Amino acid sequence: MLRRDLIDGVLAGFLVSIGGAVLLSCDNRFAGAFLFCIALLTICWFGFNLYTGKVGFLAKDHSKAALSTAYVGLLGNFLGTLLAGLLVFLAVPALREAALAACEKRLTQLPLQTLFRGFFCGVLMYVAVWVYREKKTVAGILFCIPVFILSGFEHSIADMFYFSLAGTVFQGRSLLFLLLVVLGNSLGGLFIPCLQLLRGGDKA
Repeated sequence: MLRRDLIDGVLAGFLVSIGGAVLLSCDNRFAGAFLFCIALLTICWFGFNLYTGKVGFLAKDHSKAALSTAYVGLLGNFLGTLLAGLLVFLAVPALREAALAACEKRLTQLPLQTLFRGFFCGVLMYVAVWVYREKKTVAGILFCIPVFILSGFEHSIADMFYFSLAGTVFQGRSLLFLLLVVLGNSLGGLFIPCLQLLRGGDKA
């Protein structure tokens, strides 16, 4: 099970990286935000292990198995973005400049800005995956993903790819930034389901 969770995590990180690559490649940010949806669409269709798609559901199922799946998946996501960052650099070296610019811009944010940008992305990721699971439609993905990108919110796995492609992922500032985004995504993903549990039930 651990091996499967890890490999599914690597694959999810790799697919998010493809979404990140197309976003970096697009001059039109609206087109890039829409095309980024290919990442979560394929992850959901294949059932791969994306941390930001799993963490919110830990509110209701925080068994050892569920926790292991989520956090082993996070490790796999990171490894997948490292691999993709290297391969994208070899395939399209010009994208490194775009990644460097994107990463430098992110590192100018105040820590609380980074945390809250991660938080709002986490909320949207939970909504997107919940709608896919419960309503059997990709509508949540097609709306929530462009919304978080165009709003400037931070997705930890996508950011792992950008820093990997930029070649700065293991620098201290980069790692601190990524940890803050992971925390923000986690808190955001748990926000709706935890409040639903407090009120009793999860139906509108």
